[in-house]
Amino acid sequence: MTTRVTADGRDGFPVEPGRYRLIAARACPWANRTIIVRRLLGLEDALSLGLAGPVHDARSWTFDLDPGGRDPVLGIERLQEAYFRRDPEYPRGITVPAIVDTTTGAVVTNDFAQMTLDFSTEWKAFHREGAPDLLPHAHREEIDQVNRRVFTEVNNGVYRCGFAGSQEAYDEAYTRLWTALDWLEERLTDRRYLVGDTITEADVRLFTTLVRFDPVYHGHFKCNRQKLLELPALWGYARDLFQTPGFGDTVDFDQIKKHYYVVHKDINPTRIVPSGPDLSGWSTPHGRESLGGRPFGDGTPPVNR
Repeated sequence: MTTRVTADGRDGFPVEPGRYRLIAARACPWANRTIIVRRLLGLEDALSLGLAGPVHDARSWTFDLDPGGRDPVLGIERLQEAYFRRDPEYPRGITVPAIVDTTTGAVVTNDFAQMTLDFSTEWKAFHREGAPDLLPHAHREEIDQVNRRVFTEVNNGVYRCGFAGSQEAYDEAYTRLWTALDWLEERLTDRRYLVGDTITEADVRLFTTLVRFDPVYHGHFKCNRQKLLELPALWGYARDLFQTPGFGDTVDFDQIKKHYYVVHKDINPTRIVPSGPDLSGWSTPHGRESLGGRPFGDGTPPVNR
């Protein structure tokens, strides 16, 4: 669903504080993006957040983390219900993130790629004071270029490896993924952030894949040439972001591991969730400050809520 919530309401859904609910899951990388951007921009008071649990069945994400197994605002047990209120014959998968109109209980959009861009632009009137500019105009073209390559080769690349149906498909996916990761390792060797000298949308999009790499993608998806912690620039960069307010505080490693290893029965039929790897390194010093840069530019970090 590519309907958008916009400042002018041109699709019939104007930005209104308190009207919409973002449904996400800490386990999902695409949803994790929206949780990060919402927090960085300070949209908590304007856009409420509902969190599905890490495990779902073929039908839908469920609200098993909430008392009684129901979202406390929408009153539903399965996100599927909100999709069917928009389209009773909805034919595709029930995905997070999704924005739901609380006045009708129906999904407005599940366009994860556009959603965070709109948080930066269409929701600007409700940004917190000191919110960073995640889409600086001077770097927008480069951000879009980097995002395209990261999306096709890295964000999606790990899934191409994990769900390859043949050795040939896997080998091709593996080569493409590591070509892109080598490019990123080189790019981030002498620069703190992907584009410019501040955090941008591009960093958010790469981070949610990197933070899942060693816990899930390295083994479960067979992306195992190296671990993230064996790539000096990428490992330092990922730790730098993880330790930045708005990033690591949105991550739940237990939910991430449980989601992938339990839900993907075709890849992991035993549904055994591994005890490792050791994730204590995420809190160790990264030394990336020596590269300069200002994480929030002229803005300020989000405060704990």
